[in-house]
Amino acid sequence: MSVHINAKKGEIAETVLMPGDPLRAKWIAEHFLKDVFCYNTIRGMLGFTGTYKGQRISVQGSGMGIPSALIYYHELITTYDVKTIIRVGTAGSYQKELQLRDVVLAMAASTTSGINDNTFPNAHFAPTANFELFKKALLYADAHKIPIKAGNVLSSDVFYEDNPDTYKKWAAHGVLCVEMETAGLYTIAAKHQVKALAILTISDSPVTKAATSAQDRESSFKEMVEIALNIV
Repeated sequence: MSVHINAKKGEIAETVLMPGDPLRAKWIAEHFLKDVFCYNTIRGMLGFTGTYKGQRISVQGSGMGIPSALIYYHELITTYDVKTIIRVGTAGSYQKELQLRDVVLAMAASTTSGINDNTFPNAHFAPTANFELFKKALLYADAHKIPIKAGNVLSSDVFYEDNPDTYKKWAAHGVLCVEMETAGLYTIAAKHQVKALAILTISDSPVTKAATSAQDRESSFKEMVEIALNIV
């Protein structure tokens, strides 16, 4: 048991899928896993373990933003010996060609967070995906004709920007989309030498102003989950 997760040793699998929304974690567990049980309810941040095609998999909500997510990443890795974390989250498109429900693989994560400033003073650490997971995701998506985009994403500390055109400077440098956790995940994974990948579904766009509903974001983004479950 850790401070924020009340699972017993052995109740969490070595591979964990992590959406930000705990209700999406519940939806994934109920729709994709067998023999499911809930191992965590602290602060409503639900966690489940079950099996997928005979392999033990856990699904854990992380909350929104790097500070919240890092609590769960840290405890899963250091207390429960988790070896692989795959973020399955939503993102806002920064490129016109990225439409609602498109799937993005985050090769690297830029960030507005100061999370690495103390560790790397006067320097900028570039957190990246695990190559093995990234390659498997590309191959699975290609084999199953799931269109994907891959590239740099932005992990922002700010959801509501004062300047609605802020995204344009990132878009001009090829950043595909914005979300709030990947840079933290890739950094802590590098520190502890575990595998990490973020698979994202476009849920809205500051470019086109299109957006999905809260219910859609909670329970209908299946393709990224299917990719995640089939590459571990």
